[in-house]
This record gives sequence, C-alpha cells and structure tokens, in this order.
Amino acid sequence: MSLRDRKRARTRQALIDAATELFERKGYDETTIADIAAAADIGARTFFSYFASKEELLFPDADERVQAAIDAIATRGPAEGPAEVLLRALSQVTATSDELVSPLAALRLRMIQTVPAVRGRALQEQLAAQREIAKHLAAAFPDRIDPVGAAALTGAFVGAVTGALQALLDDTDGTDPATLQAAMRTATEVALAPWRLSP
Repeated sequence: MSLRDRKRARTRQALIDAATELFERKGYDETTIADIAAAADIGARTFFSYFASKEELLFPDADERVQAAIDAIATRGPAEGPAEVLLRALSQVTATSDELVSPLAALRLRMIQTVPAVRGRALQEQLAAQREIAKHLAAAFPDRIDPVGAAALTGAFVGAVTGALQALLDDTDGTDPATLQAAMRTATEVALAPWRLSP
C-alpha cells in the first residue's frame, strides 16, 4: 500500500473505532456524524469520503466477506461441491479476521435488534450478499445446482452464520475468538449438511 492508502486505511479504522465507542457509550440515535468525525480527528465533511451514513460504519467488511465467498467459488477444487466451497470461504474469513466475533459484531447485532435504520441496512446487506454469492454459485456448478437451489443453499449458509453469531455473542462470557469461530463453523456445517450429502 502507498503512504496515501495507509493513511486512508488508518482514518477509516479510526472512524470505525470512534463510532463503536460512541454508539456503546451514548447510543446510536444520540451519536451524530459530527461526533464521530470529531472523535476521529477529521472534519464532518471528510467523513463522507469514507462512509455514506452512520449505519454503514457498522458493516465495514461486508464487501470483503462477499468477495471471499466469490474467490472461494472461483478457486474451487475438483472434489469440492457448493457447500464445501462456502464452508472454505467461511474458514478463510475467520482465519484471517476476528471481525465476525469482534466487539463491533456484538454491537452490530444489538443495534439490528433495537435500531430500525440499522436493521434495514442489515437486511439490505444480507439480501445483496446472498444474491451475489448465489449467482456465482449457480454459474460455477451448473450441473449440480440451479439458481433456486443456489439461492436456498446461500440462504441457509448466511442464516446459519447469522444465527450462530447471534446465539454466541448473546452469551460470550469472555469467550475467546477462536472458540467462537469454532462454534460458528460447527453451526454452519450442521445447516449445510443436507447439501453436502447431495450428489
């Protein structure tokens, strides 16, 4: 990365960290974009060079997770089926990042339950991700799964990850990220078991 790119990445992360702290301390509705920008030591107008809205701060890595699934599909091995590819994508994401089991993830899930704007954004992100992943899955396995089956499999995958995260982060009691990731993978494997058994 160039010096400029590193500086942008640091500023972006500073905004995410500031928003996480302010949302926890003050509440989502009570926190303004100006508050977040000031805490990250940038101007309020500069905020919009990084994020389009407050709720977008709660989903900073959504595109990366979708891309990880698409990359896993593109690099599938000859013995891998659709379910195995999605499980490999999840393994790669959790191996390279703790974001799914981070304090931000726990905050995001609480906000989805209590803040309509965040719930709406979460639904948009989830539906867009499922549609994109399912499209690539159906194209990669035309003789194994049709578009409807790909959508069902992807929905089961995303639902399993989301449901497992909700249950795990509701009752973490200081559980370390590795344990949370293992439990999430187990839940996802259970949800995808019927597809793994398919020919």
